[in-house]
Amino acid sequence: MTSNAPLPLDIRLMNGLATALFGVLLLMLLGAGLAYVRQLPLFAIRGVTVVGDVSHYNAISLRANVMPRLQGTFFTLDLQAARQVFETMPWVRQAVVRRDFPNRLKVQLQEHQAVAYWGVEGDSRLVNTFGEVFEANLGELAQDDLPRLSGPEGQSAQVLAMLYTLQPLLSPLDMTLEQLELTPRGGWRAQLDAGTVLELGTGSTQELLARLERFLKTVTQATSRYNRGVEQLAAVDLRHKDGYAIRLNGVSTVEAGDMKKVIQGNR
Repeated sequence: MTSNAPLPLDIRLMNGLATALFGVLLLMLLGAGLAYVRQLPLFAIRGVTVVGDVSHYNAISLRANVMPRLQGTFFTLDLQAARQVFETMPWVRQAVVRRDFPNRLKVQLQEHQAVAYWGVEGDSRLVNTFGEVFEANLGELAQDDLPRLSGPEGQSAQVLAMLYTLQPLLSPLDMTLEQLELTPRGGWRAQLDAGTVLELGTGSTQELLARLERFLKTVTQATSRYNRGVEQLAAVDLRHKDGYAIRLNGVSTVEAGDMKKVIQGNR
């Protein structure tokens, strides 16, 4: 009975080195082959499938505006960079980009839903349902009778929330907030659709609501004393501690511009 003698150490080392070199060479060849395949024209991005909110965009318009700005093939495209390109489009709030083999992209869009203008009259910025400010072509608005909000930068969500808080109280009297402003000092000023300027003052939301509710409970009585309706209110000042002041269109005062037309206290 015979047995194979172990190979000498130097031969075993040479065999191991040869095997390692062969493995490295094979990996290099595979890598080169993959790199070559990834760059083939077959895998160049050829189209975009758009799903989600597409009120302002479709695959054709996105392809014309976005495709020239995308770099890479199906395999090499940076999806994060591609998402950022899509989100630079005016109405796009958020984009989710996925590969669609072999040479397409599938993009899910969330568009801004405009609920108000932002800034001074003439400013083209808008506010979406999340209270975020964005810019877009105003000619593409589905409706142009949106309220106008304004305030310090970064406070758009707070102003929108206040709009939604105040409007339900005004609706029973057919009053609509057309403008709402948060001043740099924290005061609130509004304008109704009839042109009435409403000074709400500073304070917490509950304090503002209490002043507005006090006004709405008695404003009809106050205006009727002068044979006027609430739509003829020129200005209202709710900043008085124990009441409010109003100025009525067509009703003169002792001093021109005097806001103390009527002081309506708690009753």
